[in-house]
Amino acid sequence: MEDLPSPDPEQERAFAVESAMAMFRAGERGLLRMALHPYLHWTTADGETVRGRTKVLEMLDGRAELEAPESVALRDGQIYRWRERAQGT
Repeated sequence: MEDLPSPDPEQERAFAVESAMAMFRAGERGLLRMALHPYLHWTTADGETVRGRTKVLEMLDGRAELEAPESVALRDGQIYRWRERAQGT
């Protein structure tokens, strides 16, 4: 049996970000919850770090928009780190 090619990590991260942003816009909180790692580290545009999926979802509840991050990392196929773009960039 032939081995399948490994997924491109950059494409995997881009897909995860696009999916999370689409879930946010659609108000699909349950799906968004599953896309986020339980031990998520989310760094806001002003440099504050929010830890944990539940706390991050509470923070996002107060937002109208979610912008693409400066960087993102995955663990076990879920978003593990999300760093927002610094204010003014």
